[in-house]
Amino acid sequence: MKLLSKEKIVLNGKASDKYEAIRMAGKLLVDAGHVTEEYVDKMVEREEIVSTYMGGGLAIPHGTKEAKSMISSTGLSVVRFPEGVDFGGDEPAFIVIGIAAAGGDHMEVLTNVAMVFTDESNLERIMNAQTEEEIAEILEGGMEG
Repeated sequence: MKLLSKEKIVLNGKASDKYEAIRMAGKLLVDAGHVTEEYVDKMVEREEIVSTYMGGGLAIPHGTKEAKSMISSTGLSVVRFPEGVDFGGDEPAFIVIGIAAAGGDHMEVLTNVAMVFTDESNLERIMNAQTEEEIAEILEGGMEG
């Protein structure tokens, strides 16, 4: 199973706040069969403890440690918010990437996603992407490097 497929990507998300944004990213993971519904609550719970906003328009919500048992397979979801969502940072988050990492994958997946965005041109490319496939290619290409 691919980490990311077009079914798990939303190009034009709209959310009134960061919790709604996180639930959108989480629901994509649930619908794809990576996690149970409860995992989404754990994503929200983690956000209440510590913001998953990474800066540069990017947020990477994921569940708490207790949520491990709710993950059946590793996967990503991506919701792009053209108008941005306030995550409490200096600027809004435009890209919210939901992460579910099974077993010991967690740090590796998180690091790989963060690495893609250390190249700022990738953020711009994702913001300008016309299709879900384009976004998947940018992320997967960056993660394989």
